[in-house]
Amino acid sequence: MTELVAVSASPGWSGKSIAGARFGAFEPQAILSVAPFAGAGAEVSQALQQATGLPLPEVGECLGTDAAGVIWFGRGQAMFIGPDPGRFTQAAALTDQSDAWTVLRLEGRRARDVLARLVPLDLRPSAFAQGQSARSELGHMMLSLSCTGADVFLLMVMRSMTKTAIHEIEAAMENIAARDAL
Repeated sequence: MTELVAVSASPGWSGKSIAGARFGAFEPQAILSVAPFAGAGAEVSQALQQATGLPLPEVGECLGTDAAGVIWFGRGQAMFIGPDPGRFTQAAALTDQSDAWTVLRLEGRRARDVLARLVPLDLRPSAFAQGQSARSELGHMMLSLSCTGADVFLLMVMRSMTKTAIHEIEAAMENIAARDAL
């Protein structure tokens, strides 16, 4: 039987630090879609809390830390990122998404400035604070953006768009650095 080996979505890329922002890959052990069946939200939230220590998030919310978190991902859906919790409930559709999404981390005092060039959201701390999550676009790509710290963001893009997302973010970082140099 063939053994499959996990490979990075961006082999050879080690991240970038420029213009007051640090950008790199974040590789969680598992990415799990959690979609409660009709009327089972409270039951699934309780089961998730028992399995991971985190309940289902409210709309536009992200809970936890980089080590383990749950992100609102759309109507009736959340993404758990962290150690694989296994099959913790029969009241939800649980789908392993680990090979479908790439998680990138952007942090630093200029992270919001970098994102403001690419994401059509109000990213001021008063509008998009720690613990908030949104579905949006990064250029022309689908994006899940979560603020996990004062100036720390997790970006989830489809794995097939990883290199494009990296290019766009690095270009925005370089543009900000060039503007600062003037």
